Amino acid sequence: MTSTGTTAPRHLLEDLEPVVAANLDRHLAIAQEWHPHDYIPWSRGRDFAMLGGEDYSPEQSELSDVAKAAMFTNLLTEDNLPSYHREIATRFGRDGAWGTWVGRWTAEENRHGIALRDYLVVTRGVDPVELERARMDYMTTGYDSGDKTALEAVAYVSFQELATRVSHRNTGRATDDPVADALLARIAKDENLHMIFYRNIVAAALEIAPDQTMRAIADEVIGFEMPGATMAGFRRSSMIIAKAGIYDLRLHHDEVIMPVLRHWNVFGRSGLGPVGEQAREELGTFLAALDEQATAFVDRRAEQRARQAAGSDRPQVIVS
Repeated sequence: MTSTGTTAPRHLLEDLEPVVAANLDRHLAIAQEWHPHDYIPWSRGRDFAMLGGEDYSPEQSELSDVAKAAMFTNLLTEDNLPSYHREIATRFGRDGAWGTWVGRWTAEENRHGIALRDYLVVTRGVDPVELERARMDYMTTGYDSGDKTALEAVAYVSFQELATRVSHRNTGRATDDPVADALLARIAKDENLHMIFYRNIVAAALEIAPDQTMRAIADEVIGFEMPGATMAGFRRSSMIIAKAGIYDLRLHHDEVIMPVLRHWNVFGRSGLGPVGEQAREELGTFLAALDEQATAFVDRRAEQRARQAAGSDRPQVIVS
Protein backbone atom coordinates (compact mmCIF):
# COMPACT_ATOMS: atom_id res chain seq x y z
CA MET A 1 0.00 0.00 0.00
CA THR A 2 1.39 3.38 -0.96
CA SER A 3 0.96 6.54 1.05
CA THR A 4 -1.76 7.88 -1.21
CA GLY A 5 -4.38 6.69 1.25
CA THR A 6 -6.81 5.54 -1.43
CA THR A 7 -7.84 2.25 0.20
CA ALA A 8 -11.62 1.85 -0.07
CA PRO A 9 -13.35 1.84 3.35
CA ARG A 10 -14.67 -1.72 3.00
CA HIS A 11 -11.28 -3.04 1.89
CA LEU A 12 -9.63 -1.29 4.81
CA LEU A 13 -12.05 -2.95 7.24
CA GLU A 14 -11.17 -6.30 5.70
CA ASP A 15 -7.45 -5.54 5.90
CA LEU A 16 -7.84 -4.66 9.58
CA GLU A 17 -9.85 -7.79 10.45
CA PRO A 18 -6.80 -9.78 11.71
CA VAL A 19 -5.78 -6.83 13.90
CA VAL A 20 -9.30 -6.60 15.29
CA ALA A 21 -9.30 -10.34 16.01
CA ALA A 22 -5.96 -10.15 17.82
CA ASN A 23 -7.05 -7.16 19.89
CA LEU A 24 -10.39 -8.77 20.67
CA ASP A 25 -8.55 -11.80 22.05
CA ARG A 26 -6.28 -9.49 24.02
CA HIS A 27 -9.25 -7.61 25.45
CA LEU A 28 -11.10 -10.76 26.48
CA ALA A 29 -7.96 -12.10 28.14
CA ILE A 30 -7.37 -9.07 30.35
CA ALA A 31 -10.88 -7.64 30.93
CA GLN A 32 -11.98 -8.42 34.48
CA GLU A 33 -15.49 -9.60 35.22
CA TRP A 34 -17.39 -7.37 37.62
CA HIS A 35 -20.98 -6.98 38.73
CA PRO A 36 -22.87 -3.71 39.23
CA HIS A 37 -24.70 -4.96 42.33
CA ASP A 38 -21.39 -5.26 44.19
CA TYR A 39 -20.85 -1.50 43.92
CA ILE A 40 -24.28 -0.29 45.05
CA PRO A 41 -24.91 0.64 48.73
CA TRP A 42 -28.29 -1.08 48.88
CA SER A 43 -28.63 -0.47 52.63
CA ARG A 44 -28.94 3.26 51.94
CA GLY A 45 -32.06 2.73 49.83
CA ARG A 46 -35.69 3.14 50.82
CA ASP A 47 -39.09 3.10 49.18
CA PHE A 48 -40.55 6.00 47.27
CA ALA A 49 -44.10 7.29 47.80
CA MET A 50 -45.84 4.84 45.47
CA LEU A 51 -44.81 2.01 47.81
CA GLY A 52 -45.59 3.95 50.97
CA GLY A 53 -42.21 5.63 51.33
CA GLU A 54 -41.06 9.16 50.67
CA ASP A 55 -40.49 10.88 47.35
CA TYR A 56 -37.21 12.61 46.55
CA SER A 57 -36.36 16.04 47.89
CA PRO A 58 -33.08 17.88 47.24
CA GLU A 59 -31.81 17.78 50.84
CA GLN A 60 -31.70 13.98 50.67
CA SER A 61 -28.75 14.06 48.28
CA GLU A 62 -25.27 13.95 49.76
CA LEU A 63 -23.69 15.02 46.47
CA SER A 64 -22.48 18.54 45.76
CA ASP A 65 -23.98 20.47 42.85
CA VAL A 66 -20.80 19.77 40.89
CA ALA A 67 -20.95 16.03 41.53
CA LYS A 68 -24.67 15.98 40.65
CA ALA A 69 -24.04 17.72 37.33
CA ALA A 70 -21.15 15.42 36.47
CA MET A 71 -22.89 12.17 37.40
CA PHE A 72 -26.14 13.24 35.72
CA THR A 73 -24.28 14.07 32.50
CA ASN A 74 -22.14 10.93 32.61
CA LEU A 75 -25.17 8.69 33.08
CA LEU A 76 -27.23 10.30 30.33
CA THR A 77 -24.26 9.91 28.00
CA GLU A 78 -24.13 6.19 28.81
CA ASP A 79 -27.92 5.93 28.39
CA ASN A 80 -27.79 6.56 24.65
CA LEU A 81 -26.18 3.15 24.12
CA PRO A 82 -28.76 1.95 21.55
CA SER A 83 -27.72 4.82 19.28
CA TYR A 84 -24.03 4.10 19.78
CA HIS A 85 -24.57 0.41 19.02
CA ARG A 86 -26.34 1.32 15.80
CA GLU A 87 -23.51 3.67 14.85
CA ILE A 88 -20.69 1.16 15.27
CA ALA A 89 -22.67 -1.85 14.00
CA THR A 90 -23.51 0.07 10.82
CA ARG A 91 -19.91 1.11 10.24
CA PHE A 92 -18.02 -1.99 11.42
CA GLY A 93 -20.52 -4.68 10.50
CA ARG A 94 -21.90 -7.58 12.52
CA ASP A 95 -19.77 -10.38 11.08
CA GLY A 96 -16.41 -11.80 12.09
CA ALA A 97 -14.18 -10.19 14.70
CA TRP A 98 -15.65 -6.74 14.06
CA GLY A 99 -19.14 -8.00 14.86
CA THR A 100 -18.00 -9.86 17.96
CA TRP A 101 -16.33 -6.70 19.23
CA VAL A 102 -19.44 -4.62 18.60
CA GLY A 103 -21.47 -7.00 20.76
CA ARG A 104 -18.89 -7.22 23.53
CA TRP A 105 -18.40 -3.45 23.67
CA THR A 106 -22.15 -2.90 23.83
CA ALA A 107 -22.55 -5.37 26.70
CA GLU A 108 -19.76 -3.76 28.71
CA GLU A 109 -21.06 -0.24 28.14
CA ASN A 110 -24.57 -1.26 29.14
CA ARG A 111 -23.19 -2.32 32.52
CA HIS A 112 -21.99 1.23 33.14
CA GLY A 113 -25.45 2.75 32.76
CA ILE A 114 -27.02 0.08 34.98
CA ALA A 115 -24.53 0.68 37.78
CA LEU A 116 -24.64 4.49 37.66
CA ARG A 117 -28.43 4.56 37.65
CA ASP A 118 -28.69 2.11 40.55
CA TYR A 119 -26.25 4.18 42.60
CA LEU A 120 -28.02 7.48 41.99
CA VAL A 121 -31.51 6.11 42.66
CA VAL A 122 -30.56 4.10 45.75
CA THR A 123 -28.64 6.98 47.34
CA ARG A 124 -31.13 9.63 46.12
CA GLY A 125 -28.17 11.45 44.65
CA VAL A 126 -30.30 13.22 42.04
CA ASP A 127 -34.00 13.69 41.40
CA PRO A 128 -35.08 10.35 39.85
CA VAL A 129 -38.07 11.93 38.09
CA GLU A 130 -35.88 14.58 36.47
CA LEU A 131 -33.37 11.89 35.57
CA GLU A 132 -35.98 9.66 33.93
CA ARG A 133 -37.52 12.51 31.97
CA ALA A 134 -34.07 13.52 30.74
CA ARG A 135 -33.35 9.92 29.76
CA MET A 136 -36.55 9.72 27.75
CA ASP A 137 -35.84 13.00 25.96
CA TYR A 138 -32.20 12.22 25.19
CA MET A 139 -32.80 8.65 23.99
CA THR A 140 -35.72 9.80 21.86
CA THR A 141 -33.43 12.31 20.17
CA GLY A 142 -30.71 9.69 19.93
CA TYR A 143 -27.16 10.17 18.72
CA ASP A 144 -26.09 10.64 15.12
CA SER A 145 -22.42 11.02 14.27
CA GLY A 146 -23.25 12.11 10.75
CA ASP A 147 -21.54 10.57 7.76
CA LYS A 148 -18.35 9.40 9.48
CA THR A 149 -16.53 6.61 7.71
CA ALA A 150 -15.52 3.54 9.70
CA LEU A 151 -11.97 4.91 9.86
CA GLU A 152 -13.16 8.27 11.15
CA ALA A 153 -15.37 6.52 13.69
CA VAL A 154 -12.54 4.39 15.07
CA ALA A 155 -10.28 7.47 15.24
CA TYR A 156 -12.99 9.38 17.11
CA VAL A 157 -13.62 6.70 19.72
CA SER A 158 -9.89 6.40 20.40
CA PHE A 159 -10.14 9.87 21.91
CA GLN A 160 -13.72 9.68 23.16
CA GLU A 161 -13.17 6.55 25.25
CA LEU A 162 -10.18 8.15 26.95
CA ALA A 163 -12.13 11.36 27.50
CA THR A 164 -14.89 9.33 29.16
CA ARG A 165 -12.33 7.55 31.33
CA VAL A 166 -10.91 10.87 32.54
CA SER A 167 -14.38 12.28 33.19
CA HIS A 168 -15.56 9.23 35.15
CA ARG A 169 -12.39 9.04 37.22
CA ASN A 170 -12.45 12.71 38.18
CA THR A 171 -16.18 12.61 38.84
CA GLY A 172 -15.63 9.79 41.31
CA ARG A 173 -13.13 11.89 43.23
CA ALA A 174 -15.52 14.87 43.20
CA THR A 175 -18.32 12.89 44.88
CA ASP A 176 -16.52 12.64 48.24
CA ASP A 177 -18.15 9.22 48.51
CA PRO A 178 -15.82 6.18 48.62
CA VAL A 179 -18.56 4.00 47.14
CA ALA A 180 -19.14 6.26 44.12
CA ASP A 181 -15.40 6.73 43.72
CA ALA A 182 -14.85 2.96 43.61
CA LEU A 183 -17.70 2.48 41.14
CA LEU A 184 -16.50 5.17 38.76
CA ALA A 185 -12.91 3.94 39.01
CA ARG A 186 -14.16 0.49 37.99
CA ILE A 187 -16.06 1.96 35.02
CA ALA A 188 -13.00 4.01 34.05
CA LYS A 189 -10.97 0.80 33.76
CA ASP A 190 -13.40 -0.49 31.14
CA GLU A 191 -13.21 2.77 29.23
CA ASN A 192 -9.43 2.61 29.23
CA LEU A 193 -9.45 -0.91 27.76
CA HIS A 194 -11.89 0.25 25.08
CA MET A 195 -9.57 3.13 24.23
CA ILE A 196 -6.60 0.76 23.91
CA PHE A 197 -8.57 -1.48 21.53
CA TYR A 198 -9.50 1.39 19.23
CA ARG A 199 -6.09 3.03 19.53
CA ASN A 200 -4.43 -0.19 18.37
CA ILE A 201 -6.74 -0.44 15.37
CA VAL A 202 -5.87 3.09 14.28
CA ALA A 203 -2.16 2.34 14.75
CA ALA A 204 -2.53 -0.56 12.32
CA ALA A 205 -4.52 1.62 9.90
CA LEU A 206 -1.66 4.13 9.88
CA GLU A 207 0.59 1.40 8.49
CA ILE A 208 -1.93 0.25 5.88
CA ALA A 209 -3.31 3.61 4.71
CA PRO A 210 -1.21 6.36 6.32
CA ASP A 211 -2.58 9.36 4.43
CA GLN A 212 -6.22 8.36 4.77
CA THR A 213 -5.74 7.62 8.46
CA MET A 214 -3.86 10.84 9.18
CA ARG A 215 -6.67 12.77 7.52
CA ALA A 216 -9.22 10.97 9.70
CA ILE A 217 -7.21 11.65 12.87
CA ALA A 218 -6.87 15.36 12.09
CA ASP A 219 -10.55 15.74 11.27
CA GLU A 220 -11.70 13.95 14.42
CA VAL A 221 -9.40 15.92 16.72
CA ILE A 222 -10.31 19.25 15.15
CA GLY A 223 -14.05 18.55 15.15
CA PHE A 224 -14.17 16.61 18.41
CA GLU A 225 -17.16 16.83 20.71
CA MET A 226 -18.49 14.42 23.30
CA PRO A 227 -21.52 12.31 22.27
CA GLY A 228 -23.56 13.97 25.03
CA ALA A 229 -23.17 17.40 23.44
CA THR A 230 -26.73 17.29 22.07
CA MET A 231 -28.45 16.60 25.40
CA ALA A 232 -30.51 19.35 26.99
CA GLY A 233 -28.47 21.50 29.37
CA PHE A 234 -25.16 20.03 28.25
CA ARG A 235 -23.44 23.40 27.80
CA ARG A 236 -24.31 24.54 31.32
CA SER A 237 -23.32 21.21 32.85
CA SER A 238 -20.07 21.10 30.90
CA MET A 239 -19.13 24.55 32.20
CA ILE A 240 -19.81 23.45 35.79
CA ILE A 241 -17.69 20.37 35.18
CA ALA A 242 -14.89 22.40 33.57
CA LYS A 243 -14.81 25.02 36.32
CA ALA A 244 -14.49 22.22 38.87
CA GLY A 245 -11.55 20.70 36.97
CA ILE A 246 -13.35 17.42 36.28
CA TYR A 247 -12.99 17.80 32.51
CA ASP A 248 -11.71 20.94 30.85
CA LEU A 249 -9.63 22.06 27.88
CA ARG A 250 -6.38 21.49 29.75
CA LEU A 251 -7.28 17.89 30.53
CA HIS A 252 -8.61 17.41 27.01
CA HIS A 253 -5.31 18.54 25.50
CA ASP A 254 -2.89 17.02 28.03
CA GLU A 255 -4.57 13.79 29.12
CA VAL A 256 -6.68 12.82 26.12
CA ILE A 257 -5.47 14.15 22.77
CA MET A 258 -1.70 14.28 23.24
CA PRO A 259 -1.14 10.82 24.84
CA VAL A 260 -2.97 9.11 21.96
CA LEU A 261 -1.16 11.15 19.31
CA ARG A 262 2.18 10.35 20.94
CA HIS A 263 1.35 6.65 20.93
CA TRP A 264 0.76 6.84 17.19
CA ASN A 265 3.93 8.93 16.73
CA VAL A 266 1.85 11.30 14.65
CA PHE A 267 4.45 14.07 14.50
CA GLY A 268 7.46 11.81 14.15
CA ARG A 269 6.41 9.30 11.53
CA SER A 270 7.60 9.37 7.94
CA GLY A 271 6.15 8.02 4.71
CA LEU A 272 3.22 10.38 4.36
CA GLY A 273 2.09 11.74 1.02
CA PRO A 274 0.73 15.23 0.34
CA VAL A 275 -2.69 14.41 1.85
CA GLY A 276 -1.21 13.10 5.06
CA GLU A 277 1.31 15.92 5.38
CA GLN A 278 -1.39 18.53 4.94
CA ALA A 279 -3.58 16.81 7.54
CA ARG A 280 -0.69 16.67 9.99
CA GLU A 281 0.09 20.35 9.45
CA GLU A 282 -3.54 21.29 10.09
CA LEU A 283 -3.52 19.13 13.21
CA GLY A 284 -0.38 20.83 14.54
CA THR A 285 -1.85 24.29 13.97
CA PHE A 286 -5.07 23.31 15.74
CA LEU A 287 -3.25 21.81 18.72
CA ALA A 288 -1.16 24.94 19.21
CA ALA A 289 -4.36 27.01 19.35
CA LEU A 290 -6.01 24.49 21.67
CA ASP A 291 -3.04 24.65 24.02
CA GLU A 292 -3.32 28.44 24.16
CA GLN A 293 -7.06 28.25 24.82
CA ALA A 294 -6.50 25.70 27.58
CA THR A 295 -3.90 27.90 29.26
CA ALA A 296 -6.18 30.94 29.06
CA PHE A 297 -9.07 28.96 30.58
CA VAL A 298 -6.97 27.69 33.46
CA ASP A 299 -5.63 31.20 34.13
CA ARG A 300 -9.15 32.68 34.17
CA ARG A 301 -10.34 29.93 36.48
CA ALA A 302 -7.45 30.55 38.88
CA GLU A 303 -8.19 34.28 38.93
CA GLN A 304 -11.86 33.64 39.60
CA ARG A 305 -11.06 31.25 42.44
CA ALA A 306 -8.65 33.77 43.92
CA ARG A 307 -11.31 36.49 43.84
CA GLN A 308 -13.83 34.18 45.46
CA ALA A 309 -11.35 33.21 48.15
CA ALA A 310 -10.52 36.85 48.84
CA GLY A 311 -14.18 37.69 49.10
CA SER A 312 -14.84 34.90 51.55
CA ASP A 313 -11.96 36.08 53.75
CA ARG A 314 -13.33 39.62 54.12
CA PRO A 315 -14.95 40.38 57.45
CA GLN A 316 -18.71 40.49 57.30
CA VAL A 317 -20.22 43.92 57.97
CA ILE A 318 -23.37 43.70 60.05
CA VAL A 319 -25.74 46.61 59.63
CA SER A 320 -28.08 47.14 62.56
